[in-house]
Formats: sequence, C-alpha cells, structure tokens
Amino acid sequence: MKIFPILLIPEKTDNEFEQIFATWTDSGGTIRRLGKYWVKDEVLTKQPIAIYGNQTFALVLAQIYNVDLLSPDDTLIARLENKWIRRHIELKQVGQVVENDFPVFIKPVVPKIFTAGIFQTISDFRQITTGLPDNEEILVSSVVDEIQAEARAFIMDGVIKDIALYEGAADLTAGRAFLRDFINSHKTLLPNVVVVDIAFNESIGWFVLEFNACWGAGLNNCNAGKVIDCIIEATVNKNS
Repeated sequence: MKIFPILLIPEKTDNEFEQIFATWTDSGGTIRRLGKYWVKDEVLTKQPIAIYGNQTFALVLAQIYNVDLLSPDDTLIARLENKWIRRHIELKQVGQVVENDFPVFIKPVVPKIFTAGIFQTISDFRQITTGLPDNEEILVSSVVDEIQAEARAFIMDGVIKDIALYEGAADLTAGRAFLRDFINSHKTLLPNVVVVDIAFNESIGWFVLEFNACWGAGLNNCNAGKVIDCIIEATVNKNS
C-alpha cells in the first residue's frame, strides 16, 4: 500500500482542493487544513509532508518545515527555440523596456509581484510596476493574435500523467503529441515533476504557453487521481 505524506492545504479551499482532498483521503492519506499556517506545529516536523497551495502559503511552509519545493526555471521559456513557443520571448529588466516594445505581453519572473498581461503602452506598464527596481527581471513576449484553446498537463519523470483543456476547443490528441515531443527534447531542463500549459492557434498550431510548479498549480480539469503523485513528489523532504 502506498504511504502518503501528510498533505498541508489552506484552510480556505475551493472545488479543486476538494477533489485533491477526496482523492488523498480515499487513498488512505491524511490532510491538514491550516489556518494560521505560519505557526509551527512540532508534530509536523517529525513526519513527511507534502504542500499544496498558493505561493505565499507554500513558500512559508517550506521554510518552516525545512523542505524543498520543485519548481521549473522561470526563465526557461525565453531560451526555447521558436518551434516550441511560436512567438518572440525575451528576458529583460523593468528598466530596459522601451516604447517601441508595445503592445506586448509582460510577465514577472518572480510570480505575482505584478499582474501579468498585455500592455498597450509603456505608461500602462510603468503604472503597474511603480516601486519596482529597474533591474527586476521580466519576460517580454510578442502577442499571439488569437488563441483557440489552452490545455494543462501534469508531468512526472517525463511522462504526461494527465492533460486537459481548460479554455476553448482543439484536437487534444495533437496537443498531447506536441507536448510529448517537447518533453523528450527537454528532459534535462525540466524538474522531475512540472506543469506545462500549452495553447493552440489555428495558423501556428500548438505551442508552449508557460510552466508551473505542481505544488501550486490548479487542476484545470485534470483528474486529481492521475496527478496526485505529481503533487507528492513536488515536496522534497530532506530528512526522509
């Protein structure tokens, strides 16, 4: 019988968390819903844990309980060949952005320090990044005119554990084949467990949209039972 670590999740949850909860407990695992998660529980220091939640929740718990969280390299997408991303993506600093860059999609390398999105002018961008240092790293991407579909995949040891559409409609069989080719070409650049979002445009086909960590990514229509191992492996207990 598989031995599950104790899963730590936020006290306030949603439907996707409840799917994880049901799968975990039905498999014999234990879950702790944490309210004041920043308060150390000595009981949890003595046994393996897994973490699933938003970035602040997860990173605070990782520090308190001395575990590592597996995350993809946030700058990887800027180094991929065009055949995988189908658009120009550049790693820049906030102070390097100029008027001629716009309109453009901009995403912070450090998640959530500002809301990613399409900015029409440099003044719009400056407004939302007020107070950030000029050397703060960002990902600057050309805008894909129209996206017909988006899909999320949970991957473990190079194997797609599940993939599902969460926006629009497209041939997911072709999307899975594209993603499998991408994984096989980039295994050494990806962590053991990772979430990859892909998108489809009728004129350019499927392409990589972004990478996410399994410890913080929503299911987005993926099956909780199929991806539960990805969530377990995303937390590395140093003393186990």
